[in-house]
Amino acid sequence: MTKSSAVLFILIFSLIFKLEELRAALVLVVLLIAGGLFMFTYKSTQFNVEGFALVLGASFIGGIRWTLTQILLQKAELGLQNPIDTMFHLQPLMFLGLFPLFAIFEGLHLSTSEKIFRFQDTGLLLWVLGSLLLGGILAFGLGFSEFLLVSRTSSLTLSIAGIFKEVCTLLLAAHLLGDQISLLNWLGFALCLSGISLHVALKALHSRGDDGPKLPKGPDPSADLELLLWSSQQEEDDEEYFVTQGQQ
Repeated sequence: MTKSSAVLFILIFSLIFKLEELRAALVLVVLLIAGGLFMFTYKSTQFNVEGFALVLGASFIGGIRWTLTQILLQKAELGLQNPIDTMFHLQPLMFLGLFPLFAIFEGLHLSTSEKIFRFQDTGLLLWVLGSLLLGGILAFGLGFSEFLLVSRTSSLTLSIAGIFKEVCTLLLAAHLLGDQISLLNWLGFALCLSGISLHVALKALHSRGDDGPKLPKGPDPSADLELLLWSSQQEEDDEEYFVTQGQQ
C-alpha cells in the first residue's frame, strides 16, 4: 500500500526538474492511479514503522532516480539517447553500489552453498548457472526496455506502465493462488484502470497535436544576414568575371 506513493514522488520530481507541466488532468491521473492502487492493495495488516519508512524511502529515491534518468536520456549534449550507451555507463556503478550489500547479506550463504562453490552434482551446478544466466538475460531486457521507454516518453509513463504490471500480478495472484479481493479492492482496481486509461488517452491526444500542422515561424535575422552576404559575394564575383572578360 505504501509503494503506491511512488508515482506521486515521480510526479513531484518531474515538476521540480521541469520535465512535466503542471496540468489539472495530469494531477487527476496520478491521484486516480495512486489512490486506486492503495485501495486495490488494501487489507488489514499490522503496521510496522520500520517497514513503512523503508518502503516510503525507496519510493522517494525511486522518484529521484527515474527523473534524473530521464534528464540523462533526453539531454542531447550527453549523447546517451541510446539505451545501450546508458546501460554501459550506469550498470557498472549500480553493480558497485549493490555488491557490498550482496556480500554482507548473501555472500556467506552463497560461498558455503553446495549448489555453486561447494557443488557435488555437476548437473545441479549447470542448472543453477543456466537459471542465473536466464535471469541475467531477462534483467538486461527489462533494463533496456525501461531506458528505451523513458528516452521516448517520460519517467511518469514508465511508472504508470509498472503499476499496470503490478495490477496484472495481483489479479493473477487472486486467480491462481486464491487471494481474496474485497469490494473495496475492486473499486480501487476500477479507479487505477481509469487513471491509466486517461493517461493513455492524454498521451494519444498530445502526440496527435504534435503531428498536426504547425504555424510558420517568423523570419530569422541571422539567416537573412547570411543570405544578404551571399548575394553581395555573388555580385562581386559576377562583376569580376565580366571585367576579366572585357580585358580579354
